[in-house]
Amino acid sequence: MKIQHQGTTLLVGGLTELNAANALGFRDAVRGALTPQTTHLDVDLSETKFLDSSGLGALIALHKTVVANHAVLRILHPTPTAQQILELTRLHRVFEIVKT
Repeated sequence: MKIQHQGTTLLVGGLTELNAANALGFRDAVRGALTPQTTHLDVDLSETKFLDSSGLGALIALHKTVVANHAVLRILHPTPTAQQILELTRLHRVFEIVKT
């Protein structure tokens, strides 16, 4: 997992899986990297081949955290598998999804 600040955006990427094995670590690492200046949290799922309910739970928890701080969580370039899970759970209506 890669976490980097780009101005007021926190970009998280390099996730091949977001599941029960790494979801809590992912959530805690991202929360730890957020600053009061963060206006956008961008989670790049372009490499994510597996996403389960624990991963979705981590994304929802981060969404709640950033919204409480008047910021936005965006999902960037989800793989077809990740996009399908987001649509099946209707989370594509909760998260801002950037496909291109």
